Amino acid sequence: MKRETLLAINAARREGHAIVRATDLETGEDQLVDPANDQSALGVAAMAAARTDTSESVEVEGRTWFLSVFNPPLDLVIIGAAHIAQSLSQMAAITGYGVRVIDPRTSFATPERFPGVWLSHEWAYEALAKEPLGTRSAVVALTHDPKLDDPALTVALRSNCFYIGALGSKKTHAARQARLRAHGFGDETLARIRGPIGLNIGARSPAEIAISILAEMTVTLRGPKA
Repeated sequence: MKRETLLAINAARREGHAIVRATDLETGEDQLVDPANDQSALGVAAMAAARTDTSESVEVEGRTWFLSVFNPPLDLVIIGAAHIAQSLSQMAAITGYGVRVIDPRTSFATPERFPGVWLSHEWAYEALAKEPLGTRSAVVALTHDPKLDDPALTVALRSNCFYIGALGSKKTHAARQARLRAHGFGDETLARIRGPIGLNIGARSPAEIAISILAEMTVTLRGPKA
């Protein structure tokens, strides 16, 4: 690997961006592809590989490329230190996510309730301005409080994070959409929010709801298996 290629890969990792190294298996031609911004056929193939964390050979416009994926870690931002958040933070960490819990209510977001989890007592827009969302980020809003959830959802909708979910009934979600629509978001953008959150598996307990959320995050990230 060329030194400049290695430096570019390391820089992308530091900045939290996915990058794909594409090598022509016939000619040996080597190039780096930014899957988030490259709209070419090779860029589309690189995005698919990055989404599934799969380094593989692909045919693109008559050429065979080997795509080596270099992804930043998965990132889960949980808004609201609720009981569901306790279960979800543990499950997500096991599956490889770096977990961030944001809740200005200091009595909820405590190290005792969230051992080993990154905690912030700032408002979501403040915390996310310091540690921005990326293509490997998921945002889960759990507070039921518009003062806490809506600013986080606003930041998420303006980002390229791969998953946005919000707790609440269909009625609650409709009211949420109306508030966000009044702030200039169109229906296509609002459709990015999964609400009610999680796959419909009949979940009732906080742990079961956490399972349904993590499952929905996974299928959004990876796509259903053929």
